[in-house]
Amino acid sequence: MAADAVDEARLRDLIPGVLAALVHRGADFASAEDAVQEALIRAVETWPRQPPADPKGWLITTAWHRFVDLSRSEAARRRRELLVTDESAPGPAVGVDETLHLYFLCAHPSLTPASAVALTLRAVGGLTTRQIARAYLVPEATMAQRISRAKRTVSAVRLDRPGDLRTVSRTLYLVFNEGYSGDLDLAAEAIRLARQLHASTDDPEVAGLLALFLLHHARRPARTRPDGSLVPLAEQDRGLWRRDLIAEGVRVLQAALARDRLGEYQAQAAIAALHADAQTAEETDWVQIVEWYDELVALTDSPVVRLNRAVAVGEADGPQAGLAALAEIDPTLPRYTASAAYLHERAGDLDTAVQLYLEAAAQAPNLAERNHLTLRAATLRGHLADRPRKAD
Repeated sequence: MAADAVDEARLRDLIPGVLAALVHRGADFASAEDAVQEALIRAVETWPRQPPADPKGWLITTAWHRFVDLSRSEAARRRRELLVTDESAPGPAVGVDETLHLYFLCAHPSLTPASAVALTLRAVGGLTTRQIARAYLVPEATMAQRISRAKRTVSAVRLDRPGDLRTVSRTLYLVFNEGYSGDLDLAAEAIRLARQLHASTDDPEVAGLLALFLLHHARRPARTRPDGSLVPLAEQDRGLWRRDLIAEGVRVLQAALARDRLGEYQAQAAIAALHADAQTAEETDWVQIVEWYDELVALTDSPVVRLNRAVAVGEADGPQAGLAALAEIDPTLPRYTASAAYLHERAGDLDTAVQLYLEAAAQAPNLAERNHLTLRAATLRGHLADRPRKAD
């Protein structure tokens, strides 16, 4: 590590293992997290002058000593001091098992999804409360209360039972889907955390999750225009897609699929890989994509998956087949109307498509999507106006 600067990204990567070490030694989660934050401040202050030979060991020792100082003023002083006699030496850095336990703790089922995401970003991601609050567009005090309640909840949780990787993966999936806003890129943060989780376990679904993130994130440079408007997948400049992320995602996915333990994230990643493999929109292998959606339906029976499958069927077998598949789905499902508009447009029924696009715009969850759907309706109206009128 250079003596003139602290590598903040590397420092953040060390946080899960350091925090896990303190919890493993008997520290309650809330106090341990406070002690780790103070150790990080000390690191930023001292490492440029005196870089440690073992950064992780240094952080563990410093955080543990700070935790002990704090706990001496509490009723549990004697019990803590007994632990100190066994843990006074720095010792080697903790293994990946303890880091994995920390993920389980932050994504504990007793927490709401929103609290689990916030706590994961704070404790595992090493982000500040202010950064997380800005990303979620809420006041810092509100986010501080949310994180504080989550820390109190998990402080009473014992790490003597196997954790649930499904809950951890779902939490990271939620982080990724939040995208980005303000000065914090949550999609990139989710990828960083997924890499850590992938290094901590050989579960093929975790690999599938990382592959899914990489393959979707690879398309991000082409998803919006300079004015912020959305660019549909079929219209994206594929030369802007990041081929390095695509290659990595495909490599991770292939290794996961070779384990022959298919899960929903692997299936989603396979669909993303087929899109990434097509040099043009016209070359997309929609037949295979429908087959992967069939696998996803069998795995999840999700209405959202069925909706996406209907659109894929419309591409593979024609818009009428897509509309027939769509007719079997609950019309109140989010983005149902937008999907119906697209399939009617593909079928040449522009009048119906215009009305549906306008309805979908009114239901859109964000301004960018609303503007895109409204523009699509206006464009089709222009096409209708240009059509020759039939003679009376």
